[in-house]
Amino acid sequence: MNQPVALSFTATDLDRLATASGLIALLAEGAAPASPAARRLDRLTRGMVARALASADWARLKTGESLTLAYPAGLVAEALMLVKLPRKASMLDARKAGAAIGRALGPAGAHVLAETHPQAAELSFGIAVRAYDFTPHKSGEPKTLGPVALACARPEAVAASAAPLAALSEGIFFTRDLVNEPANVLTTEDFAARLGAMQELGLEVEILEEPELKKLGMRALLGVGQGSESPSRVVVMQWKGGKADEAPLALIGKGVCFDTGGISIKPAAGMEEMTMDMGGAAVVAGVMRTLALRGAKANVVGLVGLVENMPDGRAQRPGDVVRSMKGDTIEVINTDAEGRLVLADVLWYAQERFKPTGMIDLATLTGAIIVALGHENTGVFSNDDGFCNAFLAAAGAEGEGAWRMPMGEGYDAKLKSRVADMVNSCGRDGGAITAAQFLRRFVKDGMPWIHLDIAGTALLKSDSTLAPKGATGWGVMALNRLIRDRYERKG
Repeated sequence: MNQPVALSFTATDLDRLATASGLIALLAEGAAPASPAARRLDRLTRGMVARALASADWARLKTGESLTLAYPAGLVAEALMLVKLPRKASMLDARKAGAAIGRALGPAGAHVLAETHPQAAELSFGIAVRAYDFTPHKSGEPKTLGPVALACARPEAVAASAAPLAALSEGIFFTRDLVNEPANVLTTEDFAARLGAMQELGLEVEILEEPELKKLGMRALLGVGQGSESPSRVVVMQWKGGKADEAPLALIGKGVCFDTGGISIKPAAGMEEMTMDMGGAAVVAGVMRTLALRGAKANVVGLVGLVENMPDGRAQRPGDVVRSMKGDTIEVINTDAEGRLVLADVLWYAQERFKPTGMIDLATLTGAIIVALGHENTGVFSNDDGFCNAFLAAAGAEGEGAWRMPMGEGYDAKLKSRVADMVNSCGRDGGAITAAQFLRRFVKDGMPWIHLDIAGTALLKSDSTLAPKGATGWGVMALNRLIRDRYERKG
């Protein structure tokens, strides 16, 4: 879709609305038309706006919600949407209001009357991210949405504020596109190629292939993919926007492009959703894209392990013992607990090569986190209170649900193996926690680390506030804010 365009607000613009097609959206508050735009629209619609604002339906609406009038009298427009948004609305309220407009967009586009609302840029962001739709595999003409004209005061200031939000929306779209793609399209090779193409944005991208991964000793990762025809890959993306001598923040993503469970095969029902098991890698990619597009003044490295977990005569078996890059041995109890094997090697590689200031890994890691938290919150695990609290604050500010989960020696003891240094799976009880305890063994002493289990938040079966059903892009906003607030150099 076209990004919303900030326009100056004039009486002439309002007069043209009588003959405008598509959708007209007005930000309003109270029980009567108070602004110049509301009063002019009320006259054009022969009192329809005033009657709507005085109605019980309008009174019941919360901030950010809307009331739509179909085929309003006096206007050519197909609909007039009244969006409840007072001037003192929060950033999240403005995004929610924008999302209501984005959800209603059609081919004819929309005219949005924001007037002097201070959250106009956030409103445009909400419109953009909610209007997203994934249609490349549907037959017929591709779905198109018309342009959105945003009428507001101080359009230059709004445009300046909207620029980094446009970069953020592009990162979210990139993440959603990756997660929504079917596995026969988004193979490990295709995924790596899409990331390699981001060199055009200024990222430094390296694609490590199987011979190099073997040389590095990434046998845990390679073991997951050895039953697939798709070769395993590790992709390294560097954004160097900070000082040359500053250690980077490392983002690490699980990229299992399809997960059958391997020899420990999953039930057939619902297996089609395992196209999203690369969601952690997709979020890392989306964040790196955002940082490059907005020219972030920070050093960040994104690393993703790309594999496919398939049953085959060469596939890893339950009972196998593999040696990680770190050197620890792992007894594979369950080949469906594969994501932690991928992350173990990439976490260690990130520390050995980049010596980062901190690490955050993201993975659709366990069904257990969905049992614990549902689809409202990502599970957050950490060894560093300050680092964790900074992330939770960023997620809260962006409206992305996140909840810190416990860790401890009692859970860690469950990882004991009879034949190796540890097992990769400890059963159902506390499954998300024991998975985090497994990953912690591959974090060096003193290294600040956060593990984000996004199994419940990466893909939804129903619409959310800012996304249609399907991939959400959860985490791109929170991580972008964390980097902006905590790691970017000022000035």
